[in-house]
This record gives sequence, C-alpha cells and structure tokens, in this order.
Amino acid sequence: MHQPTLQRRSFAALASAALLAVVALGTAPAANAQRVIRIVVPFGTGAVQDTVARSINNELGAALNASAIVENRAGAGGTVGAALVAKAPPDGNTLVLAAASHNIAGHLYGKLPYDTAKDFVGVANLGNAGYALMAASDLKVETTADFIRVVKANPGKYNYASAGNGSATHLAMASFLAKAGLQMTHIPMKSTGEAVNEVLAGRVQAVISSSIGVMGYQSDARAKLLATTGKSRSPFLPSLPTVAESGLPGYDFDSWIGLLAPAGTPKADIDKINAAMNKVMAEPAMKERFTRLGVEPRSGTAEEFQQLLRADYDNMGVVVKASGAKID
Repeated sequence: MHQPTLQRRSFAALASAALLAVVALGTAPAANAQRVIRIVVPFGTGAVQDTVARSINNELGAALNASAIVENRAGAGGTVGAALVAKAPPDGNTLVLAAASHNIAGHLYGKLPYDTAKDFVGVANLGNAGYALMAASDLKVETTADFIRVVKANPGKYNYASAGNGSATHLAMASFLAKAGLQMTHIPMKSTGEAVNEVLAGRVQAVISSSIGVMGYQSDARAKLLATTGKSRSPFLPSLPTVAESGLPGYDFDSWIGLLAPAGTPKADIDKINAAMNKVMAEPAMKERFTRLGVEPRSGTAEEFQQLLRADYDNMGVVVKASGAKID
C-alpha cells in the first residue's frame, strides 16, 4: 500500500526538479552568446561617419570576438544619436562614431540632453577628414577669391546647403562667411549627400562638404571645386589650393573621426576596444580603404585621443562664437 505512494512522490519530485532545470536554462543567458556592439552613427547614410563606420565594423567585431553593428540615428545635427549613446549603459557595448560636429554641438545648441565634454570619453581616433568648398557652375567662379567677390556683391541673394543645423558642414560654411564678411541663406538638409545634390541640381549655390562627398565631382560640369579647408593641401585633392591660400587667409577647418563611449565606461573596456581598433587600422587593406574614402588614417591611445577631444572642444567654441551661429 505504501510503495506506490512513495513511487508517485519520488516521480513528482523528479518531475518538479526537471521542470525547474528547464526554466532555469530558458531564462539564464547562454554561456556562448556572442557580444553585440552597437556603433551609433548620428547622421544618415552618405555622411562620412556612416561610411567610416561601415568600413570598420566587421573587422572591429572580429578583433573583439563580437558582432559590431552600425545603427543610424540621424537628427538635429547629430545630437539625437549622441544623446542615445550618452544615456546608454557604460559597458563598452554602445559607441558613437563621432566627428567635429560632436564638439560643435556643445557650443552651438542652447540646451542639450547631455554634456558634450563630460558625458563621453574617447576610445579610438580613426582618422582625419578634410573638407572642400564647392560652388554651383551658375556662379561662374574659378577661385575662392572669385566666390567671395561674387557673393559679397550680392548680399543675401545666394544660398548654401549643409548636412543639417549644427553639422560640421554648417559650421564650416558659417565660419567661412563670418570671416569673409558674406551673407548667404542656410538651407539645412539631412545628409552631406543631399547637400551636395542641391548644388549639383542648381537649387543652392555652394556647400562645404567633406572631401569624400565631392571627390567624384572634380570634372563635373554642374559644379566647381574651389579649395580645400585645411591648413595644408589635401593628399586626396592635391590639385586644389587651400581656402587660406586662394582667397581667405587664416581660415582652416577639418575634422577628427573617432569612437566615443558613455562616460563611466571602465578603462579596461576602453583599452580593449582601443587596442583592437589600432590593430585593425594597422592593416594595409584598412589604410587603403580609408585612403579611398578621403580619410587620413589615425591611431594612438585612448588617453591621446581624449586630449585631442579636449583641445578640439575648446577650439570649436572659438569657431562657433566667431560664426555667430546659435540654435536654441
């Protein structure tokens, strides 16, 4: 009489234990689940950050034994994507592929949902991107000096396009106009590609674009590349003079490109990603890939990159103030 009862109790206990084991296995994270790293691009497709991010994500993921995915979060001059990363867990799994526009925003916007200088930390410097001044063919100008002369004679008549309010392409031109004493109307677009297309279509008269955005139009009859914006001539557009040497002395504007993480990310995680990225950037194939994109490859420690970010933040404050640009 008692033996069947004991058997039933034993069976029930075993079944319960098995069920608990199944539940535990179903809810516990898989031991071999691959790490996923998000590289947030705060601009749309076609922007230099997007192109760079999609050039490195697979290699960076492989170097970290992870899956690195690119996520475009465009809007408000890059501040939408930056805000997303600023609020992300500081675990090394969410990064932003940023450039000069990141530091510009800290001075340009009256109010941001994050602190540009305090809510991010530099992880890896990837490269330097130059910019170029392009004018619509209808202006019939050949040099920067010609451009300044034509626009100055027609204050407020002409327009220029950019990748959006607060973008580097916006501030590069705003700073140029302020230094040259010119008046043009700003037409913000959603990406560098769209801004360049506005010039090619003749709907606006000028754009200062990243070099990658205009390298393919050197012989295009619809527009004229006038100059590059750096302190020295671009290795990617060597036939073009700089803005400073061709009509506006003292003007220069270029941009770092790199990976940032939320402040508070452990140094060990930052150093690991930095080492992996430096390894990727040392590959000849990657250097060649960046060269084709019009980006001069860079590398170095996270600390060196952080120092560059601090200096650039201060410099962008001077640029924004000189341009008179402000977004409330």
